[in-house]
Formats: sequence, structure tokens, C-alpha cells
Amino acid sequence: MIDLLILLVLVAAIVLVTARFKLSPFLALLGAAFIGAFAYRISTGDVITTITTAFGNNLGNIGLVILFGTMIGVVLERSGAAIAMADALIKVLGTRFPNLTMSVIGYIVSIPVFCDSGYVILNSLRKAITLRTGVSALSTSIALMTGLYATHTLVPPTPGPLAAADAIGITEQLGLLIAIGLPVAAVAAAAGLFFASRFTHREFEMLPAQGDDLADHTYEELRASYGTLPSAGMAFMPILVPLALICAGSIVKLPARPIGEGAAFDVLSFLGTPVVALVIGLAAATLLLRGAGKLERFNDNINESIRVAAPILLITAAGAAFGAVLAASPITDFLADNLSDLGLGLLVPFIIAAALKTAQGSSTVSLVTTSALVAPLLGSLGLDSQMGMVLTVLAIGAGAMVVSHANDSYFWVVSQLSRIPVATAYKTLTVATLVEGLAAFATIWVIGVIVL
Repeated sequence: MIDLLILLVLVAAIVLVTARFKLSPFLALLGAAFIGAFAYRISTGDVITTITTAFGNNLGNIGLVILFGTMIGVVLERSGAAIAMADALIKVLGTRFPNLTMSVIGYIVSIPVFCDSGYVILNSLRKAITLRTGVSALSTSIALMTGLYATHTLVPPTPGPLAAADAIGITEQLGLLIAIGLPVAAVAAAAGLFFASRFTHREFEMLPAQGDDLADHTYEELRASYGTLPSAGMAFMPILVPLALICAGSIVKLPARPIGEGAAFDVLSFLGTPVVALVIGLAAATLLLRGAGKLERFNDNINESIRVAAPILLITAAGAAFGAVLAASPITDFLADNLSDLGLGLLVPFIIAAALKTAQGSSTVSLVTTSALVAPLLGSLGLDSQMGMVLTVLAIGAGAMVVSHANDSYFWVVSQLSRIPVATAYKTLTVATLVEGLAAFATIWVIGVIVL
């Protein structure tokens, strides 16, 4: 019982120092790893080895994947490719169903681009469609927010799901995670879209405009600021090519070996390796840079990518170190003995992730910390099969949506750019993320009932 109390105190301390005292999650997780190691009486000779080995292994396993994925996202953002993708989707979907259009655009753009950045990029488009169709800005804001949020928490190569996949031990099965994550994210986005439709004609008193910034430009001005936009095919290529290669690599490695084990197997296995697939995606993204000074702009994008990715890499590795300490502690056996007969299964990672998300605000921190906590418990929860581990990552991602409120930067990005008062945002944006997260978990649970 003392071991369980230590775990609860450690988790509460992580939440407290990150949410209230704004301590870096990296320091909070690393500090919890050291404190936990001594609290669980791990041999002093093994403490440093346990922590540094897990820290280094995590960076080696997933570091380049997160870095290259971030690089692709930054290039898409700065080259105008995100705008080009939005234009292409508007041509297909039109403006007859503005909420659907915003949801689908958000769903696609947020696969490689952070949801915060995606909303900033697409907000002018949202405003233009809102004005053109005469619907409420509240509904288009919710539709775009939830569309972006769905793939942000559930589909690699976004860093959060990648980090969770590494902690759970399914880095080599990213194709399967993507194949299942995309439809689950679609259900989540659809739930957000359904909720948004309730406010299609709902009027509200908007906050006053805050000066001249990106959000105050018209869509046409924003579009013009990028100069000549890349073609739709070129814009989608950096996303679609890596996803296709990763999925193909996973398919050829299935136990049935659908294409045998010859040269084609070797080539697709190599190209489907996440690092290689994302390098190819980055190469495709460089084709989006045109005109004079391409090399300088490319270097600027890479430097920005490193700046964005560095905190995520450190937080992810610190979470892995914390998880390694828990795996080496007696809490694993204690929980295994007490959880195995409860039949909670996927509900455990979902509840833990939701509690962490709601308490401290960051979906990425919730994904990293929960996966570190849950990884040693997979056997006792009956989730140690390949499919069980995939669904565990998705359950954590669903929990990491619940709920976005005042301690979440995304909440403020959406509410302020859309000029939604805080009280209204709590009743709409926060509830939308609850609906979305519950819908995602319900879908995951149904899949689990069928396949586990």
C-alpha cells in the first residue's frame, strides 16, 4: 500500500509543480524519476544507470522521428502549403457546409502541424468562410478546433502520439497505429462537428479586436503574403508520402508476409521505417521552397524546427526515465496483483491521461506521462498484445483531449483568435473537447471488445 501511495504522491507532485508553479515538465518528470527511485529503494548503484539508459534509449528510438516530423510541419506552415491544402479542400467541399469544411481541413492539416499553429494559420480562412456563409463564428471555431485536435492527439507523426508509441513499445508498428488512429480521429472530429452544428446560428458578443496581427488580416491578405502558393499535389505530398510508406512498411512485415521476403520486402521495409519515411517527406517538403534565398529560408525553417522540437524531445525522454524507474520498482507487481481481476483494461490509460490533461493542461505531457505510467502495467491490464498496445496509445490520446480549459494554451489560442469570451469558451470549447474525447474512447473501446 505504501508503494501505491508513493506513486500517487509522485503523480500529484508532477501535476502541482507543472500546473500551479509552472515548472518545466522536463524538470518535473526527471525530478520524479530520481525521487521515485530513492522512495522505492532502488539500489543507489542502479539509479543513475536506470534513468540515463532509458533517457538515452528514448532519444535514440524516437528523437529523429519527432525532429523530422516537426521539420515537415514548419516547412508546410511557412511555405504556404497549409493554405494551399485548405484551398484545395474548399474546391472539393465548397462553402455550402462551412462547419464540415473547417473540420476536414483541420483534421488533415494537424497530422504534421501542431494544432496551435494550425489554428493560427487557418483562422483567417475560418473568418472568410464564416463571413461568406453567414453562420456563427462560434460554430466554425469549434469545428476547426476539434478537427485539428483529433489528429493532433491520435495520429503520428505528431510528437505526442509518437512519444506514447515509443513508451508503450510499438514504434515498429506505427503503420498499424496510423491505420487505426485515422478512423478513430475521424469519429472524434465528427463528434466535434456534431457539437459545433448546435451553434450554427448562435450569436454571441465577441471580444474586441486586439491590434493588427495575423488573425486580423483577411484570408486574401494572408494568402497573398505567401506569394505564389504551391500546387495542391505538392502541398499534400510531404504528408501523404511518409504516411503511405510507413503503412506499406507495416503491411509487408505482417506475419503472413503478403509480398514474401525478397528484394521488394527489403526495400519497402527500409523505406517504411519511420525515420526514413519522414526524411523522404522532408525532402518532398523542400520542393515547396521556391525563388531566391531558398537555402537561407530552409536553414531558418530547420533552426525553428529544432527550437520547437527540443522541449518535446527532453520531456519525452524524461518521461521515459520516469517510466523506467516505475518499471524497476515494486509498484509494478503490486498493481499487477490488484488490477488484473478488475477488468478495467483500456479505461485505465484513458482515465489517467484525462486526469493529467485536465489538471496540467498539456496534451503532450499527458501522453508522455501516462504512457510512462501505464507501460509496466500492460500485462496486468491484458493489453500486452500488439493490438492491445496500439489501442492503449489511442486510449491515452483520447484521454489527452479531456478537457481543454484555462490551463491549456490551445484554449487561449482558439478563444482569443476567435474573440470568444472566456465564459462562452468554457461552455462551448471545453465541452467540445469533452465530447470529442469521450467519442474517441468509445470507438476505441468498441474496437477493443471486437479484437482483444
